[in-house]
Amino acid sequence: MIGYGATVQGGKTHFRVRSPLASDMELCLFAKGKEQRITMRRDGEDWVVEVPRKLEGASYGYRADGEWQPDQGKWFDASKLLVDPYALELDRQFVQHPSLAQHGADTADIVPRAIIPSSLPEVAHAPPNFTHGGLVYELNVDSFTRLHPEVPEAQRGTIAALAHPAVIAHLRKISVSAVELMPITAWIDERHLPPLGLANHWGYNPVVPMALDPGLCPGGVAELRETVAALHDAGIGVILDLVLNHTGESDIHGGVLSLRGLDNSAYAHASDGALINDTGCGNTLDFARTHVRDMALATLRHFVRHCGIDGFRFDLAPILARGPGFDQAAPIFEEIAADPWLADRVMIAEPWDIGPGGYQLGNFPGNWLEWNDRYRDDVRRFWRGDGAANVLAIRMAGSSDIFATESRSVNFLAAHDGFTLADTVAYQQRHNHANGEDNNDGHGENFSWNSGAEGPSDDPEILARRSADLRALLGTLFASMGTIMLTAGDEFGRSQNGNNNAYCQPMPIDWDARDLALEDHVASLSAIRASHIKAMTRFPQDGRWTDLAGEPLTDAQWNDPGLSAFAFHPSTQSDRPGFVIDRTVRSAKLLPPD
Repeated sequence: MIGYGATVQGGKTHFRVRSPLASDMELCLFAKGKEQRITMRRDGEDWVVEVPRKLEGASYGYRADGEWQPDQGKWFDASKLLVDPYALELDRQFVQHPSLAQHGADTADIVPRAIIPSSLPEVAHAPPNFTHGGLVYELNVDSFTRLHPEVPEAQRGTIAALAHPAVIAHLRKISVSAVELMPITAWIDERHLPPLGLANHWGYNPVVPMALDPGLCPGGVAELRETVAALHDAGIGVILDLVLNHTGESDIHGGVLSLRGLDNSAYAHASDGALINDTGCGNTLDFARTHVRDMALATLRHFVRHCGIDGFRFDLAPILARGPGFDQAAPIFEEIAADPWLADRVMIAEPWDIGPGGYQLGNFPGNWLEWNDRYRDDVRRFWRGDGAANVLAIRMAGSSDIFATESRSVNFLAAHDGFTLADTVAYQQRHNHANGEDNNDGHGENFSWNSGAEGPSDDPEILARRSADLRALLGTLFASMGTIMLTAGDEFGRSQNGNNNAYCQPMPIDWDARDLALEDHVASLSAIRASHIKAMTRFPQDGRWTDLAGEPLTDAQWNDPGLSAFAFHPSTQSDRPGFVIDRTVRSAKLLPPD
């Protein structure tokens, strides 16, 4: 059987789409501003058609007819142009419009059309270009490259810009093991944003899982593949942040764009038929259903086979294992492990969602890495002054209270979601007023502090304190066991002016305003960490914890909430510590090996 999507084979173009409950289905081909409709035939739960010519580069969509009974999960409306769930490239970006949710309103002029792909070459299968225990560098493609002075203007804001020698030079300067690209598949703005004059700049609201955003990746699959190859040549891996937990069709008031108009069973529903919202985004993809898992697996395979991607970070990852409750033995884990293209890839879970039992840190498979928010919070609290040294030591030693045999922790101090690292030491409260939600969105508790003044300051003492705090936080991160993560710009003092939920704010990095001294400090820390790398994923076996004079710490000292300084020696025979923490002088030092 020829698979889903559009496939050019044997001089013909084959189309297959799943829609079990539709009464009729039409393929819509677009050329020179005109739409040609071709009737498809039912093949079990699918609809298929063959066009007797090669159509590479042509654009298409579907129209599905049937009952319009949304309360029964039937959203068939032949006036809606529907995007192929297996589309790889689109001819335009998604835009929000009231007609998307109006029954009978034609949307052919609004909804993107899928582009029929040419034959896609396979990338030679090789081990992931990634070092466990190394540095993952999270970045938003547009924000990272939009103002880069050395990148040609035509490339700025695109995936191709990441292959520019100046960009690669910066990544190598701070010893990045892998870049983690925030979503690069096409997304749609949330309904409330356009009336406020705002737009989603992060991309965590996709409509279909594989189609690259034509704004970020105008060169399509080839552009992504070539950029990945350039990064690999520099020794840098590429991890994609994928949103497989929901789609931008939102709640019952959202638009009919793809799955909703084709196969609403892809979404999880309660017994009364209501959409389950374990994502907080209006709907939840139902991974208890085989066809949903098949689509997710096809997505992962596509990016590995045709683009050379080294791994994936899964947004709200417990959704992948819900059926409806989280299950450590969920089928998706076994299916990934058994797949020859996926079994060796780097898999990173954001181990929480907002559904029942949604916090699952430590409960993913033993070869998965997991974002560790307890690391973030406990390290911040220690340096803020209200966290305990013994808790900090556990976090720095790989969080053995969470992970059983080796550290699968992705340690981070700041991520795209929340304060930047610089804002963590400059703002005690969030300042999200520009988001149009009365400053009620974003995290309320950030374990942050403002060192004597909220926000920007020109006081030398305050600036010196903040500089010391940043270096202490970064020193702690680079000394910690496990894999570590920095968000782009945190190595040189990027600020979002106290906005801890800047998804709807354009925040391009100002490369001319970098704190180069801080950037150089991070480069030094990263180089020292690289010299320790073999020990960075193992829990300490024969190390010893001491006071600053090198004397072993007693249980009473460890349990003293006033303890503010300690050192770790990587072996019982070593007189020289691997790192030294001293809160009284705002210092965290990572030392080269003997």
